[in-house]
Amino acid sequence: MVTRGLKWMFLIIGTMIGAGYASGRELWQFFGAESGLAILLFMILFIICTYVIMSISYKHRSTHYIPILEELLGKKVTKLYDAMIVIYLFSIAVIMLAGGGATLEVIHLPYWIGVSIICGLLILLFVWDITGMTSMNAFVIPLLIVCLLSVLLAFQYLQGFPIEVNIKEQSNWPSALTFTALNILPLVAVLAAIGGEIKQKGEILIASIGSGVILGSVSFLYNESLIQVAGEIMLYEIPLFAILKHYPYYMVIIMSGLLWVAIYTTAASSLFGLISRFRDYIKVAPWLLALILLALMVPLTTFGFSTLISVLYPLYGVLNLYVFAAIILYPIMKKSSKA
Repeated sequence: MVTRGLKWMFLIIGTMIGAGYASGRELWQFFGAESGLAILLFMILFIICTYVIMSISYKHRSTHYIPILEELLGKKVTKLYDAMIVIYLFSIAVIMLAGGGATLEVIHLPYWIGVSIICGLLILLFVWDITGMTSMNAFVIPLLIVCLLSVLLAFQYLQGFPIEVNIKEQSNWPSALTFTALNILPLVAVLAAIGGEIKQKGEILIASIGSGVILGSVSFLYNESLIQVAGEIMLYEIPLFAILKHYPYYMVIIMSGLLWVAIYTTAASSLFGLISRFRDYIKVAPWLLALILLALMVPLTTFGFSTLISVLYPLYGVLNLYVFAAIILYPIMKKSSKA
């Protein structure tokens, strides 16, 4: 049970720690100063949401997200969300492919070779279907967390651990709601696909509490480190590099590699959600379905996505809040319906 619970825990963390999180951009956008309470609240909300999603997934033995959304939102609203999640996962995967190609340009690889490499590795991953996805996360995510924590702890050590949390100055707590909501759709898409693989309820407890505590702890340490270089973050596209400027150049190369891995895990999670949704309609091997989806995505990497993101992300923010509210209220509504 423990081993399986840890496997799901790394899958959850892999879904959360994408390129935006690993680079520090997401954390800095939502948190920053006076956010200690907000991060604690995020950790609690995340544990609750993960537990509810996995419990519904386990109850339905689901292989995709439709049964979960129907229980949370009803059949009519689910039709709207189904289309939105497909577009969301597809657009995120396209952006990650483009990011994967652009990142490898740092080591002087042509853009299209970089895109081809990430596509090839994604197809290879889905030769093993869910096993490939969970095995990849079980190997990559601990490595990513250890490296990130090592950099952050070493940075804090050099600064003399100047972390202080003033309880009276915690005005940013509402950010916990929006940050948790932002990550709800990919979480639903990925966790809904493993309902039939969960053997015991104990796995859900281990996965939800473990992932919440790890993400909460890393987020707090990362945010506090970013606060200490707040004056320099504007000079960097990737906030993490404001911290890494205190390190030798080889550390920048290592962390750039890990950022590419974070891009890869985000692309894999998005693709996993799409494959689990369409596999009942397109009866082919998962790797072949991945190939078909990637063939549709690659031409779109040539376009600029700033306009697409500026339109889609605010829309998804509102839609995510609705799903987030439904998940948080689900245990209460379930109890009242039994009464």
